[in-house]
Amino acid sequence: MKLALVVFSATGNTAKFARKIKGYFKSLGMDTDVYDITARANRQEPMDFKAYQGVVFGFPVHSLRAPKVVRDWLCTLDGHGKKAALFFTFGGFSVHPAHHSTQKLLADSGFNLVASAQFPGAHTFNLGGWQAFADRPNATDFTLAKEYAGAVVQRFTGKDTGVLGDLDPGNYSQEQLDVFESLRFKIITRLPGRKDRDCRMCMACENACPAGAMDAVAGRADPEKCIACLGCVANCPDKALSINDTRPFWAIKLDMGKTSEQELNQQQGKIYL
Repeated sequence: MKLALVVFSATGNTAKFARKIKGYFKSLGMDTDVYDITARANRQEPMDFKAYQGVVFGFPVHSLRAPKVVRDWLCTLDGHGKKAALFFTFGGFSVHPAHHSTQKLLADSGFNLVASAQFPGAHTFNLGGWQAFADRPNATDFTLAKEYAGAVVQRFTGKDTGVLGDLDPGNYSQEQLDVFESLRFKIITRLPGRKDRDCRMCMACENACPAGAMDAVAGRADPEKCIACLGCVANCPDKALSINDTRPFWAIKLDMGKTSEQELNQQQGKIYL
């Protein structure tokens, strides 16, 4: 069986799981092609899934949904009625309705979602000082990913004829979710930029920016385009890019989530079948 594994991973968390899952698929006899759609240019290329018997999508959770650029891209696809599986990486706080809303987008594009999962990964805002899943993913998380890969293969091959249960639709309207998305910029008050730090001008930040927001020469992100994924900060080889100090918002976020740092960091992933 030939599978496609489609991944958006700005800071690398989702890519870590994708590499593991591809390896697990290989051990189960699956031939898997990986497509990294993180860079904007990679989403401009036509993608044809006719040659695949199943498609797996891996995304991070951004404000309770898949990233906006991913949601827009999913609407351009033709799934040809093929089985699909989904997994998210999350930074310790709320996930839903990310599974539910993405399932709907996939269905509208002609895919039949048969499995989903969520796995812990270091929160994006740790780059500014948070401590959410700072040491994740770990071996336990990858063990769960192995279980997920096995379950996906069972569903794709038809050995497991079960139907994916109802996914949590959450308690928010689309309008509220749009507002939550904008609140990322209440925490990221200084967008990624270069501040008196040496830079070799490798252009990696600009070339890999998912939204086409980063201007490497100017050393700053365009506020009209930036999605606060912080991939540029995470992947700069010179560590020349930074954001504001996010630590003042850490206690506020924990209070809003009615949790403590210890409780939050003890969370585990979950598989939905």
